[in-house]
Amino acid sequence: MTESTMRVTRQEVPTEETWNVTDLFPTEAAWENALSALLTNVEEIVQCKGTLHTSAETLLQAVQAFEQFQTDIIKVGTYATLQISTDGTNPEHQSKVARLQATLATIQSQIAFLNLEIIDLPANTLEQFLQAEPELHVYKKMFDDIRKQKPYMLDAKVEETIAALGETLEAPYMIYERSKASDMTFRSVVDTLGNTWPMSEVLYENKYELTADTVVRRGAYESFIQTLDQYKNTYAAIYATEVTKEVTMARLRGYDSVIDMLLQPHDITREMYENQLNIIQEELAPHMRRLAKIKQQDYQLEELKFCDLKAPLDPSYAPETTYDEAKELILEALEKLGPEYEAIMEKAFSERWIDYADNVGKQSGAFCTTPYGVHPYILTSWTNMMPGAFTLVHELGHAGHFYLAGENQRLVNTRTSTYFVEAPSTLNELILGEHLIQKTDDPRLKRWVINQLLDTYYHNFVTHLLEGEFQRQVYEKAENGEPLTADVLCAVKKSVIENFWGDAAIIDDGAGLTWMRQPHYYMGLYPYTYSAGLTIATAVADNIKTNGEQAVNQWIDVLKAGGSKSPLELSKMAGVDMSKPDAIRTAVAYVGSLVDQLEASYE
Repeated sequence: MTESTMRVTRQEVPTEETWNVTDLFPTEAAWENALSALLTNVEEIVQCKGTLHTSAETLLQAVQAFEQFQTDIIKVGTYATLQISTDGTNPEHQSKVARLQATLATIQSQIAFLNLEIIDLPANTLEQFLQAEPELHVYKKMFDDIRKQKPYMLDAKVEETIAALGETLEAPYMIYERSKASDMTFRSVVDTLGNTWPMSEVLYENKYELTADTVVRRGAYESFIQTLDQYKNTYAAIYATEVTKEVTMARLRGYDSVIDMLLQPHDITREMYENQLNIIQEELAPHMRRLAKIKQQDYQLEELKFCDLKAPLDPSYAPETTYDEAKELILEALEKLGPEYEAIMEKAFSERWIDYADNVGKQSGAFCTTPYGVHPYILTSWTNMMPGAFTLVHELGHAGHFYLAGENQRLVNTRTSTYFVEAPSTLNELILGEHLIQKTDDPRLKRWVINQLLDTYYHNFVTHLLEGEFQRQVYEKAENGEPLTADVLCAVKKSVIENFWGDAAIIDDGAGLTWMRQPHYYMGLYPYTYSAGLTIATAVADNIKTNGEQAVNQWIDVLKAGGSKSPLELSKMAGVDMSKPDAIRTAVAYVGSLVDQLEASYE
């Protein structure tokens, strides 16, 4: 460890380590004007109220105005959320987000009529409009998606009321994120030499959890769990509020279950959802338990603890890399996806799409957001460790996807289902791993890369998948009327982890607190989709390896399609049929082969 682990304030971060928000708005004043303009410009949509059924021209005018308005909202919203994500302690950033949320709540209630009127259009009337006005065909998928909600819509006045309460209904996530960014503090970590190191959630997830130093890794875990334990009752109340809201909405709207309601925007079958959770938990567990045993032997540990599961293999070998070195490595690897894609990656680095500083108040983890008509923005926290290159290439996968979709689709057709959305990002991780293996003759580096690839599957097929299982069980309890106290949530989380790992690791009570780490619980059924995306990516990576340029061109076409097709159609375009369990089993078998290679490397 070095002094680079010392955290700085946002004001101390060099400009080159930050993203360029002026591409959204050149000045704060420009953002203020755009925020104010939303309340004025919404009138252009409101004046269409009650007229959508009158003619194809009127319907087109309304949806075009709505699309432009959504573009403006996305820009204004992105500017505010980017700033608070880099420094959640800044009261000015907090004020921006609060004002944005208040404005959006007012707007949502005013434009709620749009979906309702589209839903109420008779099918033959809509068909006539589509024939009469060719430009409406761009919005056909949007119409179809909206009209699927018809059996579950409430009275128009009720829907307007729900829309008006948008800020309140989204409050659990805001409170959760605000608390994590501003309230949580962690005691420092002490190594075997008595040195003291700063501790934060970002440092734990990006560095200490992954360190080969068992004393530091376990000490950081104890610090992490100690702080989580102090907040468990508050966070349980926040999450229980979110779940109760969802269960109540599902019942009010007449869904068979809350899971059916949350799956609707994913545009997949319940069977596809269940396949991901059931097959991977059953068939992957034996392979991951073998991996756990390898780590226990590698570290010569009397017992392997839950906090040791992400420790890297070969403890004395922890490759580091600077940001610039990782940049060159990533660009080399992604040449495989062709010149058009490579040019986008070059832009990401040269035009400051990436914020990679690690400062006080910065949101943990990593993400990519893509405001339509501008360019993607990537958040990560660079710690000079090679795993950071895989995190970065993952987010660049999202950036390349939505940049191409934005260039080739209208706004309404850019966003694909969350079921598919992790395929482009995890594919990039697989490509980077393959590139590193081919690039080096160093057996230790190759072993490290195999372990890193296994970390990718761990992240998507274990961490997030078990979060998906946790959600499934929590929703079942909520629908049965069981109170979601901190003890209940912790017990469910610990049980899910124990069922997967068996006796391969000691699962302590602290593991049960780790449900508190995940903001995705406030985003519907997001966690399980990581496994779906990686399943698709595994098949596409093999296709590219086998068929080369043809498969690459096929993939680029899929990225350009954005959200204009269903996830099942997109996966079939990429040569994968996700309506069947075969691809899941193939991906799990591939993980098994990686573990086989590791076992062989120790013989």
